[in-house]
Amino acid sequence: MSTGRTVLLIGGVDAHLERFKALGVTVVLIQHPDKVTGYQTRAADVLLVVDYTDWDVVRPFAEAARAVYGVDAVVSLTEPGLNPASRLGDLFGLTDGRRHEVSRRMRDKWLMRRHLAERGLPVPHTALVTDRASLDAFGERAGYPFVLKPVSTTAGFGLVRAESPEDLDRVWARVRELDGGRTDRGSTMFTVDGYLMESYIDGPEFSVEALSFAGRHVVVAVTEKLTSEEHFAELGHAVPARLPGADRQRLTAAVEEFLTAMGVTDGPSHTEIRLSSRGPVVIESHNRLGGGNIVELVEAAYGIDMVAYGAAWPLGLTEPLTSPPEAKGAAAMRAVLREPGTVTSVSGVEEVRARPDVLAAQVSVRPGDTVRPLRDNWDRLGSVVVTAGDTDAAVELCERLVREAIRVDVEPAAAAARARAA
Repeated sequence: MSTGRTVLLIGGVDAHLERFKALGVTVVLIQHPDKVTGYQTRAADVLLVVDYTDWDVVRPFAEAARAVYGVDAVVSLTEPGLNPASRLGDLFGLTDGRRHEVSRRMRDKWLMRRHLAERGLPVPHTALVTDRASLDAFGERAGYPFVLKPVSTTAGFGLVRAESPEDLDRVWARVRELDGGRTDRGSTMFTVDGYLMESYIDGPEFSVEALSFAGRHVVVAVTEKLTSEEHFAELGHAVPARLPGADRQRLTAAVEEFLTAMGVTDGPSHTEIRLSSRGPVVIESHNRLGGGNIVELVEAAYGIDMVAYGAAWPLGLTEPLTSPPEAKGAAAMRAVLREPGTVTSVSGVEEVRARPDVLAAQVSVRPGDTVRPLRDNWDRLGSVVVTAGDTDAAVELCERLVREAIRVDVEPAAAAARARAA
């Protein structure tokens, strides 16, 4: 049944649109030309195909849609849509007038660090890259290793780790190569608009998935993350995270304090945090849902559909969560990885996907595709997502399926080069 409500949805994937349609609301979807799907063409009540990352382009279309259809909320659940959606909500008088300011702070890592430091929250040594000499100066002040990251991209794109003073020529060359260009993998909707330097934060990494309701933050899950010191790709996730209750409380308290300090009041958030030797330190955070199948893991383990809450809450169509949920099971994701080279065959995906304990299984490469050296999330070849009674069992099953049941055969890069030379 229709609720009589209309949402202006900025970008997103099919699952986002599905949740709004299930609510019985009218959906005016503004979608980027590169991201339109057949489902969105059929399901959206109104579809406007424009580059919504360009404010001068999206504003007149959004204003026209509001004039014709009426708009009760402007929402985006996807990274590139967060700033335009919050800016439009403020412009239309549908928010407290500060959502865009908050969204900009969350997306711009330099603004985030400055804001937290001004409020006395723990932050690493931080500075902007201005020239080659700024790298030397930062290394002398903060020590080694340190990390360089684009100010406002996502999925680990463009991150570089400086190991020593002798490593800075390589680091500077990589920064110059990427700065000012667009992301070239996964999504090309982000521009590398400057680099930030941060001292390295030690300790195991987690992410905290939360929903905020009028300034009250409810932690839905703490996600255990599998990472490596050799690159910036996330190799897997698992929920509930395997850590003592006291450590979980330290992480959740730090994230609740962080969200309040940043001015986040409503909607989903995904905060990456390390339990360092000096306590919990936020790496970065997003006023959106977590990627890498985290929403599927959370729903399987806790029964909470965070996408549905992200859709219903801004329209006033759901009650807030009153307390963190109790886990009723566990779930895990592991990435499909192979050494660099050329893919020769892919098999086993359909068989794995058909298992009752598998939530999702996919491989994005085909024979003839190139496997690149692993640098960030866009270099992963696929993933498997499973559910089980506890986290140990979920992780063991997922790793076994990725290792033994998914077959991606690759001719190593050196062998391929020799064959071409012959």
